[in-house]
Amino acid sequence: MKILQGITENDKLRITDSCIILGDAKRVLKAFPNKFIQCTVCSPPYWGLRDYGIDNQIGAEEKLNDYINNLTEIFREVRRVTKDDGLLWLNIGDSYTSGNRKYRAPDRKTDSRTNVRAMSYRPDTPEGLKPKDLIGIPWRVAFSLQSDGWYLRSEIIWNKPNCIPESVKDRPTKCHEHIFLFSKSEKYYYDYQSIKEKSETGNYRNKRTVWNVNTQPFKDAHFATFPPELITPCIISGSRINEFVLDPFFGSGTVGVVCKELNRRFIGIEINPAYIQMARDRINEYEKKEGAKCNEI
Repeated sequence: MKILQGITENDKLRITDSCIILGDAKRVLKAFPNKFIQCTVCSPPYWGLRDYGIDNQIGAEEKLNDYINNLTEIFREVRRVTKDDGLLWLNIGDSYTSGNRKYRAPDRKTDSRTNVRAMSYRPDTPEGLKPKDLIGIPWRVAFSLQSDGWYLRSEIIWNKPNCIPESVKDRPTKCHEHIFLFSKSEKYYYDYQSIKEKSETGNYRNKRTVWNVNTQPFKDAHFATFPPELITPCIISGSRINEFVLDPFFGSGTVGVVCKELNRRFIGIEINPAYIQMARDRINEYEKKEGAKCNEI
């Protein structure tokens, strides 16, 4: 599996197999050819919640509108490189205004290796909002992508049965995130038959919009990993065997692992070199396990 780096927006990439690219998604995507990605599955960094210690990181913008505009610009390029019948599955979480607090203390449970929750900055409360307001980031981003040309086709609720308890006493504990399904065109490839679910009567039915999937910690420290079970239906229904699946925020490489399992090719873009090494090791480990299984047969 190739690791590409030093890609600039003036390059003309011709990609024929799975790879990981080190770089800023906004710039790297400009080097991609038009209309060759079938499906994008991704979870960009959430605004004002993590500090990954990388210059130009998405999510560290001082202003909410800058975050939304940066994502809209990236997904504009994603739309350009997507086939006309292609899809985008976007997982994005919400947050509350900081109340103009300027830092966040480390989290003893999750920061033992990456410390991503410890932040020396916190963005100010966005204009028009109040301290303790739920910001509504997922829908703000979704409406921006819709206005920019994407077809907003579905809102999926990722319900987390094993969600982390919260110490709050003045609102319910948050146990879900949003996944939005976008299409590039009015008509698109979506194999609904491949992801039908069992009903209470035992019959199969069209998949519903609430997905109950437990979170899964990843031992090698990338904080915001989504579980393979969550994105498997996205990739199965949104792409065919051997087609390209893109993740412009590759992180620990979950999309790559699932693509390997489902016989899809993948392209992952990641700005943090440490996470690229983590993703490569994880995918290589999966391939070794699969190779060992084949040798046993």
